[in-house]
Amino acid sequence: MSMAFLSIPLVVFLVFVAPLWLWLHYRSKRQVGQGLSSDEYEQLQALADRAEGLQSRIHSLERILDEEAPNWRHKE
Repeated sequence: MSMAFLSIPLVVFLVFVAPLWLWLHYRSKRQVGQGLSSDEYEQLQALADRAEGLQSRIHSLERILDEEAPNWRHKE
């Protein structure tokens, strides 16, 4: 009785769950290994360009503040 109690779930696991699990695992590994798609690369490049533009604006604002209010960084 106890042998059948353990063997049925084991057979179901080995026949259905394990192959599906392995297939999904290696499919996701293959997708990660392929790298970025062209659309993802374009989005990443657009974000990098935007970040550089924002960084330039911050430097400009800091330069203006340094000229107009030299102690602005030390105020609490």
